[in-house]
Amino acid sequence: MLDLPRLRALHAVSVHGSVAAAAAALGYTPSAVSQQIGKLERETRTTLLERRGRGVALTEEARHLAETARELLSIVERAETTLEERRGRPSGLLTVAAFASAARGLLPGVLAGLAARHPALDVRLTEVDPHLSVDLVARGVTDLAVAHDWDIAPLPAPEGVEQAVIGDDRCDLVVPAGHPFTARRLVRRADLGGQRWVCQPPGRVCHDWLMRTLRTAGFEPDIAHMAEENHTIVALVAAGLGIAVVPRLGTGPLPPGAVAVPLEPLPVRRLYALWRTGASRRPAITETVRTLQEHWPIVAGLLPGDASSVPLTRGGDRE
Repeated sequence: MLDLPRLRALHAVSVHGSVAAAAAALGYTPSAVSQQIGKLERETRTTLLERRGRGVALTEEARHLAETARELLSIVERAETTLEERRGRPSGLLTVAAFASAARGLLPGVLAGLAARHPALDVRLTEVDPHLSVDLVARGVTDLAVAHDWDIAPLPAPEGVEQAVIGDDRCDLVVPAGHPFTARRLVRRADLGGQRWVCQPPGRVCHDWLMRTLRTAGFEPDIAHMAEENHTIVALVAAGLGIAVVPRLGTGPLPPGAVAVPLEPLPVRRLYALWRTGASRRPAITETVRTLQEHWPIVAGLLPGDASSVPLTRGGDRE
């Protein structure tokens, strides 16, 4: 009889590509994951991991076993969903993946609310890239993801994954205090030529949006500085080193030396919750999605009925 936790550890290594990454996703130590796989190797009398440089790689036998593990974990998920649905209340373990600014600006209040109302529900949060999180949901590594898209990069929802709109995150043009843009009522995209920019590195949606937007307006972007975190980007702007487009979620109050000015048209990114279709009836999923949507207007500082507060939609609806 194969041990399910050991199969889960092998599946996590196959998805994340390393023992350390699998351990982070599962909430274990790397040594604990290695021990689980070592026991699985002894149970199956099969070599599952091979040394490759400083890391490890799955053997051919391990890849086949990992696929079987994925199928078994899916069956277990359906059984757990049925039991939780019959109990009629959110319970058990729920793993959530969210991008950095959502993990900082949205999830703390949501998780605290869920913990207060549903003590039998154990929610575990991991911060990940928004587009990686969709694949993690599809593969069964995480139960629910909070991700975002922009108008230039729609968020794909693969077969077997459902999504609901949480809300729209408005973005500001942030400039140094004393910049000529601070004297304007609004700035149009056609006015953005000749500026030095601070933005995220290539491959990030924010970076791609900025490059495409400026080039469409007829300007070749002058990227002076790049940083992963919005707080770092804003700090560089406050130091007078460039201007930036920054989402409001997770950014917090601007420091002295940085000023937000209206940009027309206003850049917006849309936030989604995503989960596997097989878990749609699970109370933990429906309650978490509902709480995300209820909490969004509070975080975004919206009035009731504001267009950024979007009702629950399913199956890839895009309103």
